Amino acid sequence: MRLVIVRCSVDYKGRLEAHLPEATRLIMVKADGTLAIHSDGNASKPLNWMVAPNVLETHDDRWTVTNGKGELLTIWIEEVLEDVTHDLGEDPGLIKDGVEAHLQELLAAQPDVLEEGLELIRREYPTDIGPVDLLCTAEGGQTVAVEIKRRGEIDGVEQLARYLERLDNDPRLAPVRGIFAAQVIAPQARVLAESRGIHAIEVDYDGLREAEDTELRLFDLR
Repeated sequence: MRLVIVRCSVDYKGRLEAHLPEATRLIMVKADGTLAIHSDGNASKPLNWMVAPNVLETHDDRWTVTNGKGELLTIWIEEVLEDVTHDLGEDPGLIKDGVEAHLQELLAAQPDVLEEGLELIRREYPTDIGPVDLLCTAEGGQTVAVEIKRRGEIDGVEQLARYLERLDNDPRLAPVRGIFAAQVIAPQARVLAESRGIHAIEVDYDGLREAEDTELRLFDLR
């Protein structure tokens, strides 16, 4: 991973046009080519970003990032304050807490709880930016990617949107639609999901767990 602290301004042209005036910012370039521009505030969300695959060209006065969608991100470099690269090695992936992992297990066993006719293809389906929790097929044969959280926030919706973009690059799966499932979904996350065409569903974890316990008891009595 390359981390560069610079004084810069930024212009984006693509689905819309946006400009960031000159300020000191952190540019993060990941091993897969994804580039994100961060400020010291704004929580963990970048000010602007370009996911892989893309083409990064660096010059003394500017960096340009382009992709196959015709988007162009130009970073105008005024001063480089620090430029370091670290090899982070192999990442073991996210280890979910007990509730979130169990919720994924329950929904994998009963995907039709989320949508009638939904059938599981695979849990933890791999993409080149990480695994999507569940990959399923709908009644009509369309591929559905499901991301599961204990509490649904904006970053979870963004994560699923990135997975959908990667999955859509596979002609065997495309077009892929998304379901964002959580015990509780924040209003802002629901609005963002709807704007991205993602179905946001609140799941009754306690009800699913009780149903599982009942089935186990019935099984033990046979």
